[in-house]
Amino acid sequence: MNPIRVGLLGIGTVGGGTFNVLRRNQEEILRRAGRGIVIDIVADKDQARARKLVGDAARITDDAFAVVRDPAIDIVVELIGGYTVAKDLILAAIENGKHVVTANKALLATHGNEIFAAARRKGVMVAFEAAVAGGIPIIKALREGLTANRIEWIAGIINGTSNFILSEMRDKGLAFDAVLKEAQRLGYAEADPTFDIEGVDAAHKLTIMAAIGFGIPMQFDKAYTEGISKLTKDDIRYAEQLGYRIKLLGITRRAANGIELRVHPTLIPARRLIANVEGVMNAVLVKGDAVGATLYYGAGAGAEPTASAVVADLVDVTRMHTADPGNRVPHLAFQPDQLSDTPILPMEEVETSYYLRLRVLDRPGVLADITRILADNAISIDAMVQKEPGEGEDQVDIVMLTHLTVEKRINAAIAKMEALPTMSGKVTRIRLEELGRN
Repeated sequence: MNPIRVGLLGIGTVGGGTFNVLRRNQEEILRRAGRGIVIDIVADKDQARARKLVGDAARITDDAFAVVRDPAIDIVVELIGGYTVAKDLILAAIENGKHVVTANKALLATHGNEIFAAARRKGVMVAFEAAVAGGIPIIKALREGLTANRIEWIAGIINGTSNFILSEMRDKGLAFDAVLKEAQRLGYAEADPTFDIEGVDAAHKLTIMAAIGFGIPMQFDKAYTEGISKLTKDDIRYAEQLGYRIKLLGITRRAANGIELRVHPTLIPARRLIANVEGVMNAVLVKGDAVGATLYYGAGAGAEPTASAVVADLVDVTRMHTADPGNRVPHLAFQPDQLSDTPILPMEEVETSYYLRLRVLDRPGVLADITRILADNAISIDAMVQKEPGEGEDQVDIVMLTHLTVEKRINAAIAKMEALPTMSGKVTRIRLEELGRN
């Protein structure tokens, strides 16, 4: 049987890893796929670099659109990234009857609905395991392994850069800015780290997982996104003293009146496995009604971990290449005409617990004023610590954890607390998840 011929768009870090893994494990892949998979042509603006990487094993071009139109190509692998040219290339590949494999989470989160609709019309597959959590097969787990379950919630550490920064802040007691510079020096953070540290990258990935987990369209524009750049080493230390660790989590949950879709720093009990995921590693916790909680852990980035997912998609597409389109696994796990219009909850309607840190004047009656404001907003306190003032200081930190409450109540309470004459500065609010409830 003739091999499946692949057109590779972009041979940077992940593209080079994909070429190497496919070549190194070709015998194993042949045994698994049932036919050979070869990269027939590579498109890259830097043709000299591409030639150095692939030698004479593939054709080289700087025209990616020529690849998606090439009648010899069965599958197009898009590893260029970005929203514009990559989208045009994927849609052109689909229009020319090519299957597509992509690692482009930003593109799928923002334009996935359009791309999947085009693929359905043409009867081709779009595979995207590498778009979320690198080498962790979380997309396959959600689309296939957990298909018997009603997914209740998903919570993930899905950005290695932010997780490295938080791990270093906790381990070394360093400030955010100092650790960010170290992450950039080590190559874990980009020169412009905004997407990573402000939660945008995690929100792209969460949008994809929520769509698959709950059978809803991609809705990145409705995801609540808050990053880690305002976290202090004091809050990380206080959380540790209370038995918690702070992680940037992507959380999506099926609630009574909609679906939560949110990325933000989160206190997690230190006893939870996911709280102990350190450095640049990723982890995703999925709660299904039948299976309970399952944890998926591994490298969320890097040349060969991500290439592992790209090649796995190539094998899947090769296996299903001749299958009737109606018998393939749907892109978002649910049949296209069965997607739900369940609304995404606005953040103020989300129910969770909270960590609050207040800097107040060390005066009688301050604590009574604060607890009265919380009580007036139907917020109950789970734990509270009042720190002793330093020598010569007249201000003190009060740290408290609340029971479950709705975000709009916390917002109202914080506004009233910040108006107190005894308050110094803003209230620090970090959400808290036990990750054990339904």
